Amino acid sequence: MSFDYNLFVIGGGSGGVRAARVSAGMGAKVALAEESRMGGTCVIRGCVPKKLMVYASGFREGFVDARAYGWELGETAFDWSAFSGKLRTELDRLEGVYRGLLDGSGVEIFDQRAKLADAHTVELADGTTKTAKHILVATGGRPVRPDVPNAHLGMVSDDIFLLETLPKSILIVGGGYIACEFACILNGLGVQVTQYYRGAQILRGFDGEARGLVADMMRGQGIDLHCGTNIVEMCPPGERGGHAISGGPDMGPTEAADTADGPHDGPVWVKATNGREQTFDAVLFATGRAPNTAGLGLEDLGVALGRRGEIEVDEYSQTGVPSVYAIGDVTGRVQLTPVAIREGMAFAETVFGGRPTPVDHDLIPSAVFTQPELGTVGLTEEDAREQEPIEVYTASFRPMREAFAGRSDRVLMKLVVSKESRKVLGCHIVAPEAGELIQLAGIAVKMGATKEDFDRTVAVHPTMAEELVTMRTPVRTA
Repeated sequence: MSFDYNLFVIGGGSGGVRAARVSAGMGAKVALAEESRMGGTCVIRGCVPKKLMVYASGFREGFVDARAYGWELGETAFDWSAFSGKLRTELDRLEGVYRGLLDGSGVEIFDQRAKLADAHTVELADGTTKTAKHILVATGGRPVRPDVPNAHLGMVSDDIFLLETLPKSILIVGGGYIACEFACILNGLGVQVTQYYRGAQILRGFDGEARGLVADMMRGQGIDLHCGTNIVEMCPPGERGGHAISGGPDMGPTEAADTADGPHDGPVWVKATNGREQTFDAVLFATGRAPNTAGLGLEDLGVALGRRGEIEVDEYSQTGVPSVYAIGDVTGRVQLTPVAIREGMAFAETVFGGRPTPVDHDLIPSAVFTQPELGTVGLTEEDAREQEPIEVYTASFRPMREAFAGRSDRVLMKLVVSKESRKVLGCHIVAPEAGELIQLAGIAVKMGATKEDFDRTVAVHPTMAEELVTMRTPVRTA
């Protein structure tokens, strides 16, 4: 059978673009369809603009510290319109880079929605069809609003980057990394931030000691963080006394709730489970993300979907329909941009490179860009102690720069070590630039370094990270 293309990629995010480019470089005839902006969540609505906002928000404390170090500064003020305009210009530039990379690789681009008509056919929004020997779904994920009355009054993370003005006050609902990152960002930009999370502690799934320190630091910076708390009612201030949430505070997000007419422009009155009633200029829901699988024709084709709509794939990213593959957040595996890129590379090697390459999802370093940051690789203390006997080494202290400036901020360096093999099973860092530190520590952990390997390494002094190689006595065993 003759096909229009060797590969048709649906989705122009980091994973899809990398798979398309590499496959084309291996001689495949490739097309890619993207209904929104090229670059996907990471470049347009996630990692890149968020990190630039992290940088912007960090200057407020930087100015305070500068005065403590002898610098004379005048009055400072943050201009959101100036920053956001430059931010959007930068995103436009990056989108152009992505398009240029695809064009330079010979990938044909279709700027419209695509869905699967059969195992080898893609139907575009304009009604035309294209055939391909292989189809790769890389449509990513999207933020969802919880299934609660008046959920349309709240924003989701995508909306933050489109704000014309910053609210004076905001309620952030959620306790995951997106919620905590935006709480720190907006607080740093001068917004009065309140955060509700229904769980006992923020950043579920991360090391308990590390997440506790992050929560303490967030509160210390002025974020009004309430755990074990959720919304009971929300409405415009003039309509108080609306419906209570059916199903209670543990209700999860649904796709239907995401079909509202966009965020409300104006104040929102909120009643919480702790009895608190307050009016906020804005509400941000950071309560979960869902795979973008709706309307792609996958189920009609026989592609299996998981409970949350994620595409089920094997270790080579292949679905139950042999010609259809999927990578990135749409598979619900590890939802990180570098992982999607690795999966795209492995797909190209497997299908067009003649080298079947499974994706290694073990010991992936990651960072949460709160202030301070949380960097992590390997097992948490809680997970490690369930697996085998361990030793735990920690150092928590006031770093030199902050201590000199008179701040009470603390950092944490933590190693979780196997008693039997002496391997470092996990490394967790809460500190400024923890993302940079964990990238390097991740290499050692991935290589199987032992605690003695760390001990043999000469410290770089004076640094925060030197504590990773100077801790000699475990603080506890389990």
